[in-house]
Amino acid sequence: MVDEGGKRVNAIDRNELRKTIENEPLLALYLYTPLCGTCQLARRMLVIIEQLFPTLPFYETDINYIPEQAVEWQISSVPCLLLFVDGAMADKWYAFPSVTDLYEQLQARLPR
Repeated sequence: MVDEGGKRVNAIDRNELRKTIENEPLLALYLYTPLCGTCQLARRMLVIIEQLFPTLPFYETDINYIPEQAVEWQISSVPCLLLFVDGAMADKWYAFPSVTDLYEQLQARLPR
């Protein structure tokens, strides 16, 4: 994600991606492309969401660098937020209507 100062945090490259997903019991992965305006707006929402879920690790990657995984995960567009539980994809979101909506959707999917 991007903090208020514009610094990228938790960016992950394709070499680390699979290992991180397998080793984290729970994580969110944000997929974007750098020139996508909607992706930039979604990222701003996710910065807030990330603060509301301090125990959920958030990562991001440019989908252009992970074409094999994009096909495997059947990603049809960006922005896209993936939720992984115990190494398996548990959910996928393409719509980011509001911070409240995204919060409620994530809250409903997180293991208790």
